Amino acid sequence: MFVDIAKIFIKAGDGGDGAVAFHREKYVASGGPDGGDGGRGGNIVFVADDNLSTLADFRYKRKYVAPKGENGRGGRCNGKKADDLIIRVPRGTLIKEAETGRILADISDKEPVIVAKGGKGGWGNPHFASPTRQTPRFAKPGQPGEQYEVQLELKLLADVGIVGFPNVGKSTLISVVSEAKPIIADYHFTTITPVLGVVRMGPESSFVMADIPGLIEGAGDGAGLGHQFLRHVERCRLLVHMVDVSGSEGRDPQEDFRIINAELKKFNPELAERPMIVAGNKCDLTDDETVEKFREFVEKQGYSFFPIMAAISYEVEPLLKEIQEQLSKLPPVARYEPEPLVLPPVEEIGKQDIRVTVHDGVYFVQADSLLRVLRMIDFSDTDSVQYFQRVLISSGVIDALKEAGIQEGDTVSLYDFEFEFVE
Repeated sequence: MFVDIAKIFIKAGDGGDGAVAFHREKYVASGGPDGGDGGRGGNIVFVADDNLSTLADFRYKRKYVAPKGENGRGGRCNGKKADDLIIRVPRGTLIKEAETGRILADISDKEPVIVAKGGKGGWGNPHFASPTRQTPRFAKPGQPGEQYEVQLELKLLADVGIVGFPNVGKSTLISVVSEAKPIIADYHFTTITPVLGVVRMGPESSFVMADIPGLIEGAGDGAGLGHQFLRHVERCRLLVHMVDVSGSEGRDPQEDFRIINAELKKFNPELAERPMIVAGNKCDLTDDETVEKFREFVEKQGYSFFPIMAAISYEVEPLLKEIQEQLSKLPPVARYEPEPLVLPPVEEIGKQDIRVTVHDGVYFVQADSLLRVLRMIDFSDTDSVQYFQRVLISSGVIDALKEAGIQEGDTVSLYDFEFEFVE
């Protein structure tokens, strides 16, 4: 079964807890604190796997959790960093945050991509030693790992996409110009999954062509399997619009051409601007006058036209040479850049579940939902710091600290960020 969209939950591993321990050794008086730090939690890493062609595996497993980092131990032994959890997906998979649609990663290259980072390990008690606090009996817990509900979308990596109505000869064309073996038959929607084929034009010249299953009117609005198929056209550098110029199924070729172009534009306006070549197939089933009339119609709109008979490879070579020529002038296959986090309005954050613990005058604050906001703050930027101050007030952190008895000048520790409390 071909599946090109899936929704899963991913969670990176939590950091290990720091240790509270003291050095004890014969003849060594007041050995002091020696608790180790916790290890970092495992990351969630996505890797492109060319042996995979669909997202079908994610229909059966939808939750992926990386292991937690090891806790620190005495003797300043730091906890072991947890192993990363590697998730393999087909090349060309786009990873989006399900709630916002923000692009997290485009898995199109060989390099692994960290999508969710593991939590930092907590500090052991030696970090809190000072001239006035020589025996700190507390340590920091590990930070929680990042977690997301993500949507995986497979967008095929192809240089050329063949589009058109069902049964116009798209599969036949890709079968005669490449080693691809699509199902070919004389009925609609024979091809129900996109098919990729490598077209070799010479010893060191080739391009990837995609046979996009037949589109119908309304595909841009999701009719049939419209959205599922149109998604794979978005990366193509060049489109080959194949039309049955003979009208062998009782349709008007010119109207077919208008409908498919309208559906492409409706789905994504950028597709209407994509370079396009028009191939008129099944020329043997009509007369030269009809073919020339359609040529005139196409060329008036600024497109190149190539009459072909795909089944017998008639005049296919000039079409391929034109494709190769146009591809040489076009930029590479589109890659999507990760989108940065956007600070949410302060009023949207609202009150949080705040936990405050006090150890030797240090006020430790835990509010898991604020950790993501904290990771977005640039403390070298004045506006960002002021935003963070407003968040502390609106979320209830300041009120919780006051209830715990904090005084001006006391130290506040919020995960790996510390600051001095000022009224």
